Amino acid sequence: MDRQFIRARIPHRPPFLWLDRVLALDGTSIRAEKEIAPDLELFRGHYPDYPIMPGVLLCEAVFQAGALLIGEQMRLHGTAPAGVPVLSRIQGARFKREVRPGDRIEVRADLLEQVGPAWFLKGSVRVRGRVALQVRFSCTLRKAERQAEER
Repeated sequence: MDRQFIRARIPHRPPFLWLDRVLALDGTSIRAEKEIAPDLELFRGHYPDYPIMPGVLLCEAVFQAGALLIGEQMRLHGTAPAGVPVLSRIQGARFKREVRPGDRIEVRADLLEQVGPAWFLKGSVRVRGRVALQVRFSCTLRKAERQAEER
């Protein structure tokens, strides 16, 4: 499942799409990956003498995987998404390893629970087979109509 699969399911687009392909997807978990291109513009300014991937962007990759999982979860239950998953809480982000230019990351998100309109998840990023990030987060669905109202 490549970028076209991903782009059909979440609203993120380059340069802010942090998933390249889905490796596995079921009703409660997703594994995806992303190649961290060495020539990303962000490396020119984020520790230019020792470039590392910003932790907030590693979290964003997990959040995007979670949004994809929520959309697929809804499709499995026969309900079309009535909006887009929007991050509502981040808990306990723990950074354990650096991600460097040229690395490939594996991104995982697992659904823990759904309570009404809230989805509770945990996720991780692995680099070279080792954990780089662990995080818990939640999302709620926001109606896309708001964009039309703001125009």
